[in-house]
Amino acid sequence: MATIVFNIAKGALVEKFRDGSANGIVLLLEAVEADAALADHDNLQDLLNAAGNTESTSPGYSRKTGVVGTIVVDDTNDEVTVDIPDQTWFALTGNSLAAVIIAYEESASDAGRVPLTKHDFVRTLDGSDVQVRFP
Repeated sequence: MATIVFNIAKGALVEKFRDGSANGIVLLLEAVEADAALADHDNLQDLLNAAGNTESTSPGYSRKTGVVGTIVVDDTNDEVTVDIPDQTWFALTGNSLAAVIIAYEESASDAGRVPLTKHDFVRTLDGSDVQVRFP
């Protein structure tokens, strides 16, 4: 699974989820532009208005909101990770999926939602449940 960290989020990902904040958002994209262009978007409004990026239009799809990330400090390997709970959408049909975006809500509109990471997630929708597992 290829991952990018958006330029605006570099160095800030852990801070966004510190103290058990419930402001995480997970959304699915049907189409996504190249990583180099995608990384430059500073909010979801700009990301979704850019040519080449399309949020899922599947019946039954909605963004996962109120997601709480858990910060894991690994002193042995001198690193910090953020564990995001796995997310499931039930019985999705429609256009295929291309990517998953994790964002953080600083305010209630897409202009105030900061994209943090993008994960390649290619799936054909056939009415089955779709589960995103964050390693």
